Amino acid sequence: MTTIRLLYTDDRLCGYDVSGHAGAGTEGNDLVCAAVSFLATTCANALESVAGVKPRVMQADGKLTVNLLKNEAAHEALVILETFRQGANDLADAYPRNVHLINQVL
Repeated sequence: MTTIRLLYTDDRLCGYDVSGHAGAGTEGNDLVCAAVSFLATTCANALESVAGVKPRVMQADGKLTVNLLKNEAAHEALVILETFRQGANDLADAYPRNVHLINQVL
């Protein structure tokens, strides 16, 4: 199962953590895992290329953490994070056996 943690500070979305493998298909053919990975990676890249902020990114096998500092929460960055939240919500609703969504206050 993939666990997606939406990270909040002061009631504001500031990042996300994605870990685990969805287990919805064989290795290399797991469309749910691919969708989660694509969403997480695209939003991390967009924070830098579209919003112009440099998120703190930690990546390991089966894990990606993306986090912004409080002073980096420009409007464009918040829109990208909310887009990630919406996509993560949609995936968790569509694939509840494979994606678990958690809201975490830091």
